[in-house]
Amino acid sequence: MSAVKGRLAPTPSGNMHIGNAFCYFLSWLSARSQGGRIVLRFEDADRLRMRPESVAQTYSDLEWLGIDWDEGPESGEDGGEYFQSCRTEIYDRAFEELRSRGLVYPCFCSRQDVRLAAAPHAEDRAAVYPGTCRGLSQAEIAERSKKRAPAWRLEVPDETLCFTDRLCGAQRFSLARELGDFPIRRADGVYCYQFTTALDDALMGVSEIVRSRDLLASAPWQILVQRLFGREPGVYIHIPMLLDEEGKRMAKRDFSLSLREIRRRYTAEETLGALAFLAGLIEEPAPCRIGELVPLFTWERLPREDIVLPPALFARCEKP
Repeated sequence: MSAVKGRLAPTPSGNMHIGNAFCYFLSWLSARSQGGRIVLRFEDADRLRMRPESVAQTYSDLEWLGIDWDEGPESGEDGGEYFQSCRTEIYDRAFEELRSRGLVYPCFCSRQDVRLAAAPHAEDRAAVYPGTCRGLSQAEIAERSKKRAPAWRLEVPDETLCFTDRLCGAQRFSLARELGDFPIRRADGVYCYQFTTALDDALMGVSEIVRSRDLLASAPWQILVQRLFGREPGVYIHIPMLLDEEGKRMAKRDFSLSLREIRRRYTAEETLGALAFLAGLIEEPAPCRIGELVPLFTWERLPREDIVLPPALFARCEKP
């Protein structure tokens, strides 16, 4: 059996919050507890949303927690391969291969068009694309292209995709009815998350994908992309979300207990103790170092439901 390879895949669009840290913490512990490796990759394909200062802050936050990695931007000649913004040529080649196989098509629909034309998904209320532009003729494409540049969608087969999530168990999705054709390149030429992340995980040999449960429904799209290129995906592990006292998930656009704020008021050991407590690894949130938690780690201890942060856990972090 090949060695486990986990990944840290931050999006440098703002300060890391405690929910991000929880995910990286668990990904690191899972890989290290199995004698595995970690890759650090910045998911910055959408450059307009990125903040250069967030890259440096992410490095600092991870190092403060003691989360290290074996591959990352400091690897190789220039490290560019670990920034999605530097991997456009790779995505271009993959896109052209799909286009040559007739698996993608131009789409001129706006988000509002999709919402108005489609019935919402039963669980997450997301609109399923009804295939409006799938059958356009070359003449229709040429005429619509005069008015606006198209996005490009991957046409999904009318079949059921099954996989087993390490925490959420057996999953079964009807690709056409529940998920629909999905965009892989925007009208401005930026490649989309589902496409870039799936390709990068496959090309970098990632065998364990740890991420938040709100991304579970996107896993079939990414598995499909990888299989289209002859790759079998790694094991998906969708962890419970951390919620604030009002039951809302953490977000970079909100205060949401950023690591930058936590670092002003707590030590790394106190923060790691809080994360270990939330993960069910220790009974009380006592200070500890991350290496001390490796022998304690098991996915069986992690709560299966979303986790509401106890008010006292980071009580010294007050909203500005």
